[in-house]
Amino acid sequence: MALRRAVEVSGDAGVVEGPLHGYHHETYVFPLPSRTEEAEAVRWKCREPRPGLLWFDRRCFASEEELLRALQGRIGGIPDLIQAGSAGLQRFIEGETLGALYGSGSGIPLSLFGQIVSLFGQLARVKPDSLTAERTCASVYRASEGDTDGFLRRLILFTEEEVYQRNMPDFKGLFYDLGLDGASFGKLREHVSGLTSRPFCLLHADLHRENFVVDGLGRLWTIDWELAMFGDPLYDLATHLYLMRYPRDQADRMTERWSETVESVAPGSSAGWEADLPKLLAFKRAQSVFTDVIRTALSLAEEAEVDERLLVRAGGRMRQVLHAAKEPLGIESPSEEDVTASLGKWYFKSCAPVGGRRRP
Repeated sequence: MALRRAVEVSGDAGVVEGPLHGYHHETYVFPLPSRTEEAEAVRWKCREPRPGLLWFDRRCFASEEELLRALQGRIGGIPDLIQAGSAGLQRFIEGETLGALYGSGSGIPLSLFGQIVSLFGQLARVKPDSLTAERTCASVYRASEGDTDGFLRRLILFTEEEVYQRNMPDFKGLFYDLGLDGASFGKLREHVSGLTSRPFCLLHADLHRENFVVDGLGRLWTIDWELAMFGDPLYDLATHLYLMRYPRDQADRMTERWSETVESVAPGSSAGWEADLPKLLAFKRAQSVFTDVIRTALSLAEEAEVDERLLVRAGGRMRQVLHAAKEPLGIESPSEEDVTASLGKWYFKSCAPVGGRRRP
């Protein structure tokens, strides 16, 4: 569907590039004829959600394009949009992702660091009653203004219902073998409760290195706004720190600059952060357990052949995630051998070929 629309809009299948790398979307890029000979060549993205994918995070806006239109002039460094017939197109930012330039765990230059801080300040200015973009997230997952405890409880509820319980038919044995049962969520709620109230604002909710693009002039662009929501500003910082894996000194500096910046534009936005940031980071570690268990298992299912080497590698990664979340989930830290055995048991029961044919 995305390819057909890209060819229709561009008028020339030969100029269409793609599909580009990406998990959630099938994306194609192409130029459109310039209005003037002097105009800079611009390429545009046409994309459609990939069918049958699992989503592990809630989506709160009806349309990413509608959200970006509403944010034009309010948030810098977001892609331009145009309408080409029935197709809404985003400008393709020419450059390199932050991750391609500075890999996970490494520091980033001050010029880019400062642009991220500025983004947090701009987000803090966007309040729930100031944006016209349609919101579609269910009321059960929405918290009242400033109810940071309720906001986090609803994120936990979404993970419990839409990730854990929804996937229970396929992964029940694996979850239980790893010590993940319904009691895990009760322990998590208890571990992270008691947050300080902070005024809600717009959150990108997925600010990692692959969602930042650095262009040829050193400008930082923020892409992939599909997980944006309104909520606790400290949650956006916690998610960013968790995903970026900054060196310790730069993580501390980002926290300090974030606090100064959001307080200057929306007083109270960093209230209680010293006590609450560890709780939100604990939630991110716990949330990752459920998504990573499923993704790791599915990655094995997609392999043409699974041998001991693949199982050991997957078991090692999964053990690290479980160990990091043992305290908020109240679970024992399993050995790498036990995790590997659990993954192998699930694979050979659920996916291994039988009679020369692969199980569905």
